[in-house]
Amino acid sequence: MKPELRQVLAQKILIGDGAMGTYLYQQGFPVGISYEELNLIQSEVVADVHRRYYEAGARLIETNTFSANREKLSKYGLEQEVEAINRAGVELARSSVGQDAYVVGAIGPIRAGMRKNVRTADVEDALREQILVLLDTQVDGLLLETFYDLEEMLIALRLIRQLSSIPVICQFATEGISTTHDGISLEDAFLRLKEEGADVIGFNCRTGPNGILRSLQGVAQLSDIPFSVFPNAGIPDYVDGRYSYAATPEYFAESALRFADLGARIIGGCCGTTPEHIAAMVKALQGYEPNRSEVYAAESVSAAERAVVTEAAPQTSVREADVEPTLVDIVKQRHAVIVELDPPRDLDIGKFMEGTKALQDVHVDAITMADNSLAVTRMSNLALGMLVKEQHGARPLIHIACRDRNSIGTQSHLMGLHALGIDHVLAVTGDPARFGDLPGASSVYDMTSFEMIRMIKQLNEGIAFSGKPLKKKANFIVGAAFNPNVKYLDKAVQRLERKIESGADYIMTQPVYDPKLIERIHEATKHLDVPVFIGIMPLASGRNAEYLHNEVPGIQLSDEVRARMTGLEGEEGRKEGVAIAKELLDAAMPLFNGIYFMTPFLFYDMSVQLTQYVWQKAERCELLLSPLLK
Repeated sequence: MKPELRQVLAQKILIGDGAMGTYLYQQGFPVGISYEELNLIQSEVVADVHRRYYEAGARLIETNTFSANREKLSKYGLEQEVEAINRAGVELARSSVGQDAYVVGAIGPIRAGMRKNVRTADVEDALREQILVLLDTQVDGLLLETFYDLEEMLIALRLIRQLSSIPVICQFATEGISTTHDGISLEDAFLRLKEEGADVIGFNCRTGPNGILRSLQGVAQLSDIPFSVFPNAGIPDYVDGRYSYAATPEYFAESALRFADLGARIIGGCCGTTPEHIAAMVKALQGYEPNRSEVYAAESVSAAERAVVTEAAPQTSVREADVEPTLVDIVKQRHAVIVELDPPRDLDIGKFMEGTKALQDVHVDAITMADNSLAVTRMSNLALGMLVKEQHGARPLIHIACRDRNSIGTQSHLMGLHALGIDHVLAVTGDPARFGDLPGASSVYDMTSFEMIRMIKQLNEGIAFSGKPLKKKANFIVGAAFNPNVKYLDKAVQRLERKIESGADYIMTQPVYDPKLIERIHEATKHLDVPVFIGIMPLASGRNAEYLHNEVPGIQLSDEVRARMTGLEGEEGRKEGVAIAKELLDAAMPLFNGIYFMTPFLFYDMSVQLTQYVWQKAERCELLLSPLLK
């Protein structure tokens, strides 16, 4: 007879299983169905997933019941099947694995961070119904996972403790930040949950190993609390109508050791992970003795400062088209530099505006701003664009995502930009809302980035999206994004050609970290009749390098670059990051006039140094001071 779950966690690390929903998606089950209903109608498929994770070495198995509550099932007309789905979920998990595995009943949130969308009484009723069913089965514990608010987590935990002394694991969704969604520090939240009877507390979903490691470091001093971690396999990429994840099993193996050193007693995987990820972690932790002596120092950065442009967007100048040259005009004559700064996630714009001024002082040609990149809520780039223009005379370059606005809102947004004299924009698809900080929000996608480019150019002809004539023509310069970090560069260029056919005036690439790839990009795109801006994002640290390489779609670092950044942090890391970026500029500037810097963590001084290097190398200092560019 195996020991009780609490006993085994006091002695060793348990490896949890990986994703259920995304794994089923990879096997052909579409988004938009109830994966929990498969417990009843295709039970053999669910059983097979459990079996694969068990065979990979997982010994903590979650039931396929995450959304098996009345509120969530009602979207599919299944609200009367709560009991049947939950009981079947437990039976499938139990019968598919060996006796040495622990089966925990998975319970997800009702509100999912949307605090006003369901009454508290309805939350309590839905959670109680599911909890009662699961407690009446042969589960070894209950797992409260992907909760955003401490308030809702406490509702569920208190309901369980009123009914049972069963082991309970509580996991918050995190993006590597230091508070819950309802503003409670993670340390305080963990202590509250422990006081209320939680046995294990940790994190899952919303981010890959890097973000969860950062959050875990913030509570590592709570040495009497066993931790659990179930990271995603990086940030999802959306290409040709399919989601995919970048983080490899090898990366998860390395991360598992870091989690273990910080006190994690349960280590598994969430979205995008597979049995291969689990097997790699099992192998890495063989013979591991739990020890908290080694703690990795976290960089003091916010989630807002970590964002990376998802579709590397080209951005241009906001100056009046009939008075000053556009970015396209400039880059045909000389080297041009555009720099991306992330709009803040809060109401403080001080550092952002400081960065804008510093960059304008070194004569960058445009300041680019993403449109809620990674589906994380940020300050309006339209408002910031106008402030940048008015207060510092900088040229704003505004991203527009297909995700956030329907056709009505998109045209309205563009009309506002036109009225403000902001005429350089970048059309991007935008990451799905369910992967951001408000996963209950809707992704609109009325149009693709190709269609948006065409519709913006239609405004330039004086024709509204509806086809009705406008009294005036717009003068937008439209950019398109290009990811060259792919296996088949020729196919990526073919996609790029379609964007140009749709009307794109210039191209901006995702960050490139390999001089040889820069040469390949030049050869593959030199036939295009629009300028290409090469994306360069200086690395801030060794961990930043590993995060970008393993977790962010569209970014790949060379082995040499990763080796050079290994172990470097703080000023030392940023210094080496700038040195690497200068070497990339040495390769890029003879081939491309367009340079696109992405500022990491709002460390704008790095972009200032690199911009000065461009002007020195291009011997353009005198030109930059000429009246033409004032």
